[in-house]
Amino acid sequence: MIVYTVGTFDMLHVGHLALLEHCQTLGSVVAVGVASDQVVNSYKPNKPVIPLDQRMQMLKALSCVDIVRPYFELEYVSGCKEVGADIFVVGEDWGHETHNIDVEAYLNSVESKIVKVQYDLRTSSTQIKQMVRTQPGKGRSLGMPLTGAVANETHSTARY
Repeated sequence: MIVYTVGTFDMLHVGHLALLEHCQTLGSVVAVGVASDQVVNSYKPNKPVIPLDQRMQMLKALSCVDIVRPYFELEYVSGCKEVGADIFVVGEDWGHETHNIDVEAYLNSVESKIVKVQYDLRTSSTQIKQMVRTQPGKGRSLGMPLTGAVANETHSTARY
């Protein structure tokens, strides 16, 4: 069984991991559609903080994810067809917009199903962003670039 889910997956967190691990319990292959910045801008007020290619790279690194694909239009039928989805996992806030109705009709026509899951209330990307914005300005001037190697580490070329 191929399980497909979609999302922004900005600022990957434990709620995302819980969703993807749940998807893994539903089938043998987990495919993830990642919304492009343009798609996110069509339904959310802010664009993602993390670029699409990096969001995809983080998801590919998870052992519970087998396939990662971007999507550039707010529609899900093509993704379900491309991965051969048997199960499409959506959040509890799944609405009645045209793109939702279209994929429901498609999945019914091929005898696949939609599974709705509750969000993990422990965290969300929006909560993380709000928390970062409200942090006091202490420690902002560290005297070293954020992308540089760790101080006093002369033999490493790794970047953190």
